[in-house]
Formats: sequence, C-alpha cells, structure tokens
Amino acid sequence: MNEPLNHKVKDINGSFVDLNQYKGKTILIVNVASKCGLTPQYKGLQELYDKYKDRGFIILGFPANDFMGQEPGTEADIKQFCELNYKVSFPMFAKMKVKKGEGQSDLYKYLTSKETSPGFEGDIEWNFQKFLVDNTGKTVKRYSPKTTPEEIAKELEKYL
Repeated sequence: MNEPLNHKVKDINGSFVDLNQYKGKTILIVNVASKCGLTPQYKGLQELYDKYKDRGFIILGFPANDFMGQEPGTEADIKQFCELNYKVSFPMFAKMKVKKGEGQSDLYKYLTSKETSPGFEGDIEWNFQKFLVDNTGKTVKRYSPKTTPEEIAKELEKYL
C-alpha cells in the first residue's frame, strides 16, 4: 500500500467503498464524534466542503468511539445526527477504531505509521484529527483536532 486511498472501508450505510474512487481529488480525512466538544466543527467542515467540492475537494468522515465514548450511537444514529444538526452531505463511513492498538483500522494504521506516513505519524490525539491528501493520493498535512476548518481553508487553495 503506497497511499491512504488503497483501502476498502464500509460507508455509514454498510456498503463497502474502495477509497481509490476518490483518486484525483484533494481529500480531508477526519475522525469524527457526535458528543465531543469539537463536534461543532461539523458546521465548518460542511461549509468547507460546500465551498470547494466543485473544485475537486472532498471530506471523508470516519466516526470513532475511541475517546471517552463520545461516539456511542449506531451508524443510523450518527447519520441522523449529522444530517439533522449539521446538514452533512460529504461521505460518512461506519464507525472504526482510529487509536493504535488491537482493532485499529487499516486506514488509520497507514495514516499513523512512521513507515507509511513519515512526517505525519503518531497516535491520533483526539476526535477531529485531520489528514490532507493531495490529488496524487499523497498525505501532505496533518492537522491537530483543534485546527478549525476555517484555518484549513487558508491552506487548501494551493492543493486544489
């Protein structure tokens, strides 16, 4: 595997998705949670997606219950919460484990490994950690959970 898009994952509706279908786009990969102090970032993420989606930008949301049980619901609960509260229309996926250790998803093993993601490796710190993948499929940035979508917008232009 030479890039983060070489993974198959389940979407929020339970269908398998080959992330290679997003090749050629600039992608923001975000682990999300519905009951976190950072949850209001969904609003900014949706605004970022709306602003840049026609220029080849996409956000992929990966719910995770790894931090203080802040994503306790089912996929149906998460989908409803995101649609009702934040009008989320970017792709959302099934809950997965993003923290290192037993059961960590292959995608997040890739994103956090020194061997496959040099310069961006290390444990996921909290909900709303973000990885920017350029349109060649290469990880080019890792953002702190507290980095807002508005701050990312300032840098995003150069990758579109």
